[in-house]
Amino acid sequence: MSFEQSRLSRRTLLVASALLPLAGGAAEASAATAGRAKEYYDRAARMAGDDPVLRQLVKALSPGAAIPEVKAPKPLKIFDNVAVVSTGFVSATALLTSGGVILIDALGSPDDAKKIIVPELRSLGVDPSTIKYVVAAHGHSDHFGGAQYLADQYGARVMMAPADWRLVAADRPANAPKRDLDIADGQRLTLGDTTVTFHNTPGHTPGTVSPIFPVRWKGQRHTAMLWGGTNPPTATKDKRTYLASVLAFTARMRQAGVDVELNNHGLCDNGLARMEELRGGSSGAGNPFVIGAPRAQRFMKVMETMMRGRIASDQEASTGTRPAAGSAGPVRSIPDCC
Repeated sequence: MSFEQSRLSRRTLLVASALLPLAGGAAEASAATAGRAKEYYDRAARMAGDDPVLRQLVKALSPGAAIPEVKAPKPLKIFDNVAVVSTGFVSATALLTSGGVILIDALGSPDDAKKIIVPELRSLGVDPSTIKYVVAAHGHSDHFGGAQYLADQYGARVMMAPADWRLVAADRPANAPKRDLDIADGQRLTLGDTTVTFHNTPGHTPGTVSPIFPVRWKGQRHTAMLWGGTNPPTATKDKRTYLASVLAFTARMRQAGVDVELNNHGLCDNGLARMEELRGGSSGAGNPFVIGAPRAQRFMKVMETMMRGRIASDQEASTGTRPAAGSAGPVRSIPDCC
């Protein structure tokens, strides 16, 4: 068997494992899933332990979770070559390369771009006119709202996966950017001294993209990932797609040696708190976003387990099985845009 065949076989097994709960009829599903949701949620909580990053992920992926309103943090360079600007609810991540800026997400509106992204990057010594690419991690307005403003002002190219360009075209939301560049699965974008690899991770939306890229902290190189869409979708079939994406991306993270975890919604992974920890120097010489490769893999395992729980919750609801005490059905308070 060739390397490529072996790689594809592993990917097939990963996807198949995500789809296993589909097997059998309604009666079998009812018997198999009764009480399983709570088992998954409890297992994820045990894996998270007292880790604040993993505990926040469990909370964010739990049925009925709600994102509270918080004050927008001040902008911060979280790495030598990464800056974050944020509304509190959603963040834009700027990769600072020798050839200009790759901006991952563009907040919710042209006003956000004008009043948050541009001045706050300037406050960090970053010239917004050097933004060469704006990457929309997925096709919801809180991620692309400021993209067209940046394209018009600075000539930035706007990138999104084809499935979400189609989603935007169908929904016709306010402030949608004009269709520009497509992102393909596994595509590499090189700007100056930095290469970003994009991976399709559908589920939250059909075209959600999660990048992997190099970062530096005090001159030391690390490898970061940014999960492109956290909130589980409503339909069970889309949750299965999300789960398959988690499994495939976990393998890609392992291959790339990812030891840094980032998210465009900092309340979903304790990211806002880690920004303040870094800003205040309470982390000492370390960087709280450098969580190490084993912990990064555990982060994804917690996500996988929570998604299996969400699928089990749906199955319990659809088969009339009463959810176990302490578990909830598929009702969600987090907006779809997350």
